[in-house]
Amino acid sequence: MKFALLGALLIAVGLADSCGGNCPSGKCPSCPCGTTKNMQDIATWCGKHSWNQACCKCIVSHESGGNAHATNYNSNGSTDVGLWQINSINWGGCSGGKAPCDPTQNLNCAIKVYQGSGNSWKPWSTHTACGC
Repeated sequence: MKFALLGALLIAVGLADSCGGNCPSGKCPSCPCGTTKNMQDIATWCGKHSWNQACCKCIVSHESGGNAHATNYNSNGSTDVGLWQINSINWGGCSGGKAPCDPTQNLNCAIKVYQGSGNSWKPWSTHTACGC
């Protein structure tokens, strides 16, 4: 019985770190978007705003791979979530302080971040690799 409980505890700890696959680094202290993946069509979501479509598709592909529940814990203690990996420092201004895990919420946050940087992809670390 002790070994079964220990095994279950180790599995639970492992799932918390990787959030059921939503946290590829395996270093997430929590799972703000849950432990179930939510795969979305990147082109469809990028097409919902009038930004450079090639840049959007490349950035979302690199940031989340189309998983609306993707999570990344950063070395500075902040957390990125969703299709566009919106950083927790932006949650207050675009999603009422909560993690924007819903694709529509995440899109609205991405638009605010994009517009707030002068219609630029610079806030996303992958912008250079995508040529944006």
